[in-house]
Amino acid sequence: MVRVTVWNEYRHEKQDAAVQAVYPQGIHRTIQEALSPHYAVDTATLDEPEHGLTTAVLERTDVLIWWGHMAHDAVRDDIVDRVYRRVLDGMGLIALHSAHYSKIFRKLMGTTCSLRWRDDGEHERLWVVNPRHPIVNGLPLWIDLPQEEMYGEFFDIPHPEEIIFLSWFPGGEVFRSGVTFTRGRGRIFYFRPGHETFGTYFHPLVQKVLVNAVAWAAPTSGPTPVFGRAEPLEPSAS
Repeated sequence: MVRVTVWNEYRHEKQDAAVQAVYPQGIHRTIQEALSPHYAVDTATLDEPEHGLTTAVLERTDVLIWWGHMAHDAVRDDIVDRVYRRVLDGMGLIALHSAHYSKIFRKLMGTTCSLRWRDDGEHERLWVVNPRHPIVNGLPLWIDLPQEEMYGEFFDIPHPEEIIFLSWFPGGEVFRSGVTFTRGRGRIFYFRPGHETFGTYFHPLVQKVLVNAVAWAAPTSGPTPVFGRAEPLEPSAS
């Protein structure tokens, strides 16, 4: 079974009554409950020792889901490096909502990952623009979210390998809300919806996206590349 670790800052839920009312057990627990019928799911949070991301935890994690917002700078650089190496080695990473600005996502992207935003609780229409991709298996052509934070282009990321979702907001903005990358042997999926004051992660179609994304991002059983000096496979003609 695919092994998932859901990482969450778990700060908003403890400090903001409005967020606590939406996610009383934390965003990570809501995502864990959605994924548990399909995968082996553990959680980790910022204030645990080593942010809950010890070497042992990461070694047994096939896909890491990351939600962050208010405490990006509180994440230790050595833990970021540890996660980075695991992604290069084949662990999948799903970055959610404001995790676009997390240390790990920016390190993997090599850009500012900046964007435009407006927190007015507007309606969002999340269009599927790559209908044959496995991440959208079983979805309709769009997902309507009654309230979300607006993110707008330009989104300062490298050119994605695939664009899966494109969002539209009533203010006229659009945003590349579901994009994929590969770094080393690891697959990365950035999925935009999930502002902490709205119950986005209770939405059944959003949960379906996450279930599909874990299956897509999980490591494959292909051969492991070997780097460095290599001896010839065939005898030298000389």
